[in-house]
Amino acid sequence: MTPQNQTDVIVIGAGHNGLVAATYLAKAGLKVTVVEAAPQVGGAAVTREFVPGYKTSGVAHLLHGLHPAIARDLDLARHGLDLKAQRVETRALLPGGRSFDTNSIATVSRADAEAYPTAMARLTRMADALASYALHTPPRPDAMKMDWQAKLNLGKFAWSLRRLGKKDMLELTRILTMNVNDLANDYFESEAVKGLLCFDGVLGLALGPRSPSTVFNLLYRLSSLGANGQGGFLLPKGGMGSVAQALGMAAQAAGVLIRTGAAVDHILVENDAAAGVVLSTGEELRAPRVVSNADPQRTALQLIGPRNLDAMFVSRIRHMRMNGCAAKIHLALDSLPEALANARGRVVVAPKPDDIERAYDCAKYGRVSDRPALELTIPTLSDPSLAPAGKHVASIVAQYCPYKLRDTSVNDARHQIAERSLAVLEEVAPGLKSRVTAMEVLTPHDLEKQFGMTGGQWHHGEITLDQVLFLRPAGQAQEYRMPVPGVYLCGAGAHPGGNISGAPGYNAAREILKDVRTRRAA
Repeated sequence: MTPQNQTDVIVIGAGHNGLVAATYLAKAGLKVTVVEAAPQVGGAAVTREFVPGYKTSGVAHLLHGLHPAIARDLDLARHGLDLKAQRVETRALLPGGRSFDTNSIATVSRADAEAYPTAMARLTRMADALASYALHTPPRPDAMKMDWQAKLNLGKFAWSLRRLGKKDMLELTRILTMNVNDLANDYFESEAVKGLLCFDGVLGLALGPRSPSTVFNLLYRLSSLGANGQGGFLLPKGGMGSVAQALGMAAQAAGVLIRTGAAVDHILVENDAAAGVVLSTGEELRAPRVVSNADPQRTALQLIGPRNLDAMFVSRIRHMRMNGCAAKIHLALDSLPEALANARGRVVVAPKPDDIERAYDCAKYGRVSDRPALELTIPTLSDPSLAPAGKHVASIVAQYCPYKLRDTSVNDARHQIAERSLAVLEEVAPGLKSRVTAMEVLTPHDLEKQFGMTGGQWHHGEITLDQVLFLRPAGQAQEYRMPVPGVYLCGAGAHPGGNISGAPGYNAAREILKDVRTRRAA
């Protein structure tokens, strides 16, 4: 064994959570090596050239979940990340050339214009109270095994909920397991406003607006808009790659060694504990602690291997819902149609809840939606450097395009979601289709292949009530520890889940350092 291949911690994957975990560990004095299969850091949060001259964010194209405490701790502003002047509004495009944003709801409903600020402030308050637990390790189901810190954190969480007041606590209890369509009907009268709310309730899920517990997903998204997020949607200058770049620089400043182009074949398990990793080249890197930023299924079934795990745990991981249902489409445009000429923020095309539900009906039976619901950004309106002079880039999330296809090939699904998404856009932004000079289409299968996301599920597992807190990813993988001693999970498959928050990486690092201190004291 040589000093070159021995370290304290190996982190698999230089996605944002892997970089966050690595930086905190290095700042605590540990020798940390990050190994990344791709040629650059960032994982799904990268800025990449999809056709010559045109760049956009690979998967995540909006930033809203990065926890302020992490941004401060890692001094990301000093490393070039500007989070001040890039907040954007959401605009809904409707057939017939109509549109509205949160400041012009009166154009579709005066009653909803009055109700919307109060309703969204209330929902955001509830969401922020739930998110107050984001930087804490989820409680064990067995209270007797909880240490004093865990009990204290749980008490603080209960107090944050209590501070909502009796009225909002009762409302949170009422709505938490509801479907988002019923919530929209309770709060608003306009189908257009209801459609916008329902879209946020199902984005990233293989569920429709009338599916139970979709309000929870809505609250999960809204949580990042409060004190535990960035307070709104951001379009970072330089794309999401600027976030990854800042995190990478922070990691290196802390002393982390980052090796790109280094794919991990498997985790070394010796004497029933972690001993390091073996790269695809056959090279061994030794460490007593291995931290995986990969999703739970890939970590357990491929990197650790079922032979090193309990059969019940393997079964639970195999059945974790990991099926992506959204495609990513990138367009190179020679100009913009009038409807999008000033679309500097987030654009949603989901005119009615029924439209989204019908789109989901297709996906439920393994078909690409006939009329997908869409989220679109045009980052070149804020950052012209992403395309040649006078040209533009559009980044689209198209829902639904299921991972599990029936009677349709992946290639056919790719063509279908592109064609149908452009048809929907053409209705609300006439002339767009003729301005497309090139495109890239990434189905969930493509996301799995290119970014290592099992099932193309960008949250590393759906955000539903049965897959959060100590249930994420499974009962035997609590507190960021996998069943194999010395192996940890730091990605979105652990609490609190997806988005570019950094919270799973932060929490994992804290638990690892706790184990290090315990071992040193023994």
